[in-house]
This record gives sequence, structure tokens and C-alpha cells, in this order.
Amino acid sequence: MAESKKSKGLTWILAIVFSAITIGMLFFIPEWSWVPLPFMLTYIVSAANII
Repeated sequence: MAESKKSKGLTWILAIVFSAITIGMLFFIPEWSWVPLPFMLTYIVSAANII
């Protein structure tokens, strides 16, 4: 049980990090902003326990 909470916390942190990377890339190199999208969306969906 404690390990799943730790894992979920790590998943939320990674989702936030990849969201920040996506937003940063959208401002500075918009033609490459699609690259971190799969990671961001996967971690958000995983953290929300949808998959």
C-alpha cells in the first residue's frame, strides 16, 4: 500500500515535469513541442488511475 502511494506521487511529479517541459518547448521551440506530449499524457493518465 505504501509503495503504491509512493509510486503515485512519483507519477504525479513526472506528469508535472513533462507538462512544464511541454509548455517550455511550446514557447521556445514550437516545432518540437509535440515530442514530450506522449510522455506528459501517459503520466497524467497513469497518475489519475485511468489505465
